[in-house]
Amino acid sequence: MDFKRHIEIAWNLTLGNIVSLILLTLVFVGISTLTLGILAPVALAGYTQSLLLLVRNGREPKMQDLFTHMKLFLPLLGFGVAVFVVSSIGFMMFFIPGLIVVVAVTFCCIYMIPLMTDRNLGIMDAIKESYAMARKGQLVDHVVIVIIYLAITTIGGSVFIGILFTQPLATLFLLSTYEEKMLSTPPAAPPQS
Repeated sequence: MDFKRHIEIAWNLTLGNIVSLILLTLVFVGISTLTLGILAPVALAGYTQSLLLLVRNGREPKMQDLFTHMKLFLPLLGFGVAVFVVSSIGFMMFFIPGLIVVVAVTFCCIYMIPLMTDRNLGIMDAIKESYAMARKGQLVDHVVIVIIYLAITTIGGSVFIGILFTQPLATLFLLSTYEEKMLSTPPAAPPQS
């Protein structure tokens, strides 16, 4: 995988849409903070889909995009609470088990939200497909994707103003790699009702 190309794509898209991305990220962070994280997962779904449309079609992100996937509220909230509880228990036991849980969830579920918004997969199907995408190809490539994504978000998260620039940059990088993986992955079977 050509990481330099994906970073350049993310960088150019971020600079080319800096105002709309900063405003979208500011509203996303505001919604997440004001609702004490309750709306964060569903707003992240809308945020991710908005940036995926930017990567795919060059469509400028819009504020209303944050609320386009409200149907995912309960599944994403349940998933978020489960991960929070398990990682909190791990952090309370000792620091390392909690860190292992967070790294494992990030590694296995990094493509979960794009799969749910882009391909309309249910949460379990999206987790399975994300894990399959993580294992497909070179494992080292996926590890590097996770490290770059976490590094960019961690650097930006250390300063509030920084997150307004680094969150869209990291998400665009991730979605650029998602697009490449989707081109080499046959479509999953539609969810069964």
